Amino acid sequence: MEIINLGETDSILNKFIAQMRDRNVQKDSMRFRANLEKVGNIFAYEISRRLRYSEKQVETPLGIARVRTHDDPVVVATILRAGLPLHKGILDYFDNAQNAFVAAYRKYDKGDDFHINIEYVTAPDLDGKVLILADTMLATGASLEIAYNRLLDDGTPSHTHLVCPVSSVYAVEYLQKHMPAQGVTLWVATMDEELTSHSYIVPGLGDAGDLAYGDKK
Repeated sequence: MEIINLGETDSILNKFIAQMRDRNVQKDSMRFRANLEKVGNIFAYEISRRLRYSEKQVETPLGIARVRTHDDPVVVATILRAGLPLHKGILDYFDNAQNAFVAAYRKYDKGDDFHINIEYVTAPDLDGKVLILADTMLATGASLEIAYNRLLDDGTPSHTHLVCPVSSVYAVEYLQKHMPAQGVTLWVATMDEELTSHSYIVPGLGDAGDLAYGDKK
């Protein structure tokens, strides 16, 4: 699995990540969602550079223009609910992509142990398509692995791009062991060193779903 950390290169991306982390700025849920959409835009642009392109002819009012555009059919998938603003940001650029959604959440057992429940999955045929699977936070890697494997029931992508802006080192190492060595690229903006006993990323940014859409019961 290839790993690309865009946060290692100085760019405007780091400003948006910093604002998402800032406990004062993130009190504004609309701004949090907007920043997450902008982050999605940036990742979508970078992923677009990895696609296959060919020259097409476009008829303008004055003649014929030759333009290189991508040929790969794209499916944008996300894990509900925290990934929705990120999904929108990616979809803004891949605006003719098909979509997939996975409803997955942690179900806590005794103590700090938990397992991942998946309640809902909807996806098109993925055979031969480029799959972009996005989730804002990558804490343990378990929910992303389960979502990915469940989506494979709907076909085999030509390539899968995992977009997880705020990730833990633990989760990245976990995915390296459990995801295919070829055909998968993990895109992150930061890799934090620490997880709490409840598997929350430190320094992280808190609960992305709550910050985007309000507290849950």
